[in-house]
Amino acid sequence: MKYLLLLYCLAFMSDKPAYRLLTGNLKPSSYDKMLKEAARADVVLFGELHNNPICHWMELQLAKDLYGEKKDALVLGAEMFEADNQPALSDYLSGRITDKEFPKQARLWANYATDYRPIVDFARQNRIAMIATNVPRRYAGTVARQGLTALDSLPARDKSWIAPLPIDVDLNLPGYKAMLGMMHGDTPTPATGGTAAADPAANFARAQAIKDATMAHFILQNRKPGTTFLHLNGSYHSNNFEGIVWYLRQKQPDLKIITIASVEVPDLERPEKTGENLASFVLLIPDDMTKTY
Repeated sequence: MKYLLLLYCLAFMSDKPAYRLLTGNLKPSSYDKMLKEAARADVVLFGELHNNPICHWMELQLAKDLYGEKKDALVLGAEMFEADNQPALSDYLSGRITDKEFPKQARLWANYATDYRPIVDFARQNRIAMIATNVPRRYAGTVARQGLTALDSLPARDKSWIAPLPIDVDLNLPGYKAMLGMMHGDTPTPATGGTAAADPAANFARAQAIKDATMAHFILQNRKPGTTFLHLNGSYHSNNFEGIVWYLRQKQPDLKIITIASVEVPDLERPEKTGENLASFVLLIPDDMTKTY
């Protein structure tokens, strides 16, 4: 028996794990703990790396298991679908259009078929509501070029696909400030509402903020008391409890929000460079993991 146990331990030690889960303070955690926390949350923001297969697999597992726990009290949402494509997404989920018609009616990401279709089809099979939360990219592009005030002249229908204007943007929040620092190293003063600085870097950060604000808006608009809203987004949209989280808290500070940050590291056993308080849970993935694109 001891010999068999030794063989088992040696075999386990030689395994090559594909991921590791940690708490926000970088203590070992587990999928079961993350699932339990997620099931008790109002909003779960799964911060993914868009080209990482482990992220997409884990998102699908979490959606399946949350559905097992919550049934009709689960709502899905994703950055990968823009708000004006909600009719097409809803038609596909309800079966009114086919998988061949859907790509013709919605602007789908290039990696939709491999990375997002599995979770969309899971929602379709189980009649789970799924919300297109992101701002139409053309309006984020407008903000990047011209500033927030360029949105003021949009027709009412177009404004319905964006968080209510004016949108407050604090460029001194660490995430946006870091974005500015990468572009020109300046330290801006807080900028809010429709302030349209000529600085392209500031407007680029504002374009990021309008995405965060719009995703938060549609999460709140489609979440009912007692439900859990599982949202898929790039990790940078929720890391350090900023981005989407900041906008959610402006409207509903008492929400129970769980965040998951995805981080690629050279060694799963040495996560010390990840940084504490990045998220509620940190999904560590080997940095040589196969990419989907």
